[in-house]
Amino acid sequence: MNKKKWVTGCKERGEWAELCFMAKAAGLGMAVSKPLGESRRYDVLVEAGGRILRVQVKSTIYRRRGSEYSLNVMGPQRKKYKAGTVDFFAVYLIPVDEWYIIPYEALGEKLTLHFSPSGGRQKYGKYREAWDLLQGGKISIHACVDEVEWETSHFVENENFVAVIGVE
Repeated sequence: MNKKKWVTGCKERGEWAELCFMAKAAGLGMAVSKPLGESRRYDVLVEAGGRILRVQVKSTIYRRRGSEYSLNVMGPQRKKYKAGTVDFFAVYLIPVDEWYIIPYEALGEKLTLHFSPSGGRQKYGKYREAWDLLQGGKISIHACVDEVEWETSHFVENENFVAVIGVE
């Protein structure tokens, strides 16, 4: 991407990145919605695989240490997003045109993220272009109970989950 064609201004660039995210997700068959106003902690809702996910879109053009990019992932008052307010972060590295789809839980306590698309340090490498994380798949439920002899069991499966139900 030519630097001269980048959207100037952080707010405008963020809005542009949100549009890029929605276009890419929609092109991959996901339904996308934008909440009215800016009172939500997420930027976009993504519906796919029978679920609705809250996605916070972040983007950067800031490069440091050669080919390493970094950006802050902070919510209101420059604090960590609260659990339950965002499901995924979609991080767009504008100069290299790469997306990272990162689950909220994967950030831990980090507020600044670093990416080295062409380097060896790839903490978030497995999330590069990981659009499949948003598209869903079968939900797997694992549980543990006291050992019981089942008289009958039923196998239930649909497009979203698989379950074995036992009857005592």
